[in-house]
Amino acid sequence: MRLGALEAGGTKMVCAIGDETGKILEQVSIPTKTPEETIPEMIEYFRKAQIEALGIGCFGPIDPNPNSPTYGYITSTPKLAWADCNIVGAFEKALGCPVGFDTDVNGSVLGEVTFGQAKGKSCVIYITIGTGVGAGIYIEGKLLHGMLHPEAGHVMVSRRQGDTYPGKCPYHKNCLEGMAAGPALEERWGRKAVELKDRKEVWDLEAYYIAQALSGYILTLSPEMIILGGGVMHQEQLFPMIRDYVEEMLNGYIKTRQLSDMEHYIVPASLNDDQGIMGALELGRRALREG
Repeated sequence: MRLGALEAGGTKMVCAIGDETGKILEQVSIPTKTPEETIPEMIEYFRKAQIEALGIGCFGPIDPNPNSPTYGYITSTPKLAWADCNIVGAFEKALGCPVGFDTDVNGSVLGEVTFGQAKGKSCVIYITIGTGVGAGIYIEGKLLHGMLHPEAGHVMVSRRQGDTYPGKCPYHKNCLEGMAAGPALEERWGRKAVELKDRKEVWDLEAYYIAQALSGYILTLSPEMIILGGGVMHQEQLFPMIRDYVEEMLNGYIKTRQLSDMEHYIVPASLNDDQGIMGALELGRRALREG
């Protein structure tokens, strides 16, 4: 199969050509401007490649419900130029091929369960912590949608005693994104995350808030693996700190084989930051199979 993959982000659109094995044959990055500027450039790229199907993992919120009149739309996004954009319809009309569609983080978890370290597991959470915080959830062999799709980056966290930072999220303040995403780190400490690597207190507080959210996900969804990606998680010193805090917060309430081996339970992404593109290839393959 010759498949197209699009990982649609707020600052760049990563377009790739690959196949059903997850092999990426070529890849380009196109700056995210307005739909009127960006979509035609992407259409031309995929048209020249003569793809059989396209998979799109997209920033959100989106409408992933095929039975909805706004299926395939980017909906109430803070990226205002893209609000109410029928991105799937534009590609279907121009390319005349099946288009698979989901959130970017659902695409990432799909990449990991199809081609990566989570293969064979029935319940996996992929969380990206970067400019924002998003979560993709694969459960009982399917990507979770429900009413819309998971927005687990906005679960509430309790401020650590003595922490007076109000939170960066304009909607919730002290949600995980508001307290732990890259912009919150920069605002709180006055420097970008990459410049704070040797400040243990920075990462101890970051780990504390991430672990709170993970503990809630564990108790609610019972995942077999939690994968943490995104720019903030390139600070690898976070992983042992997060694992320790999760163990402390669960306080022995749940005893499983996975929780007794935290090093292989809460893990970094395994596909060299290509999990989103590889997941989009799988979305395209599934759209071709179902179409």
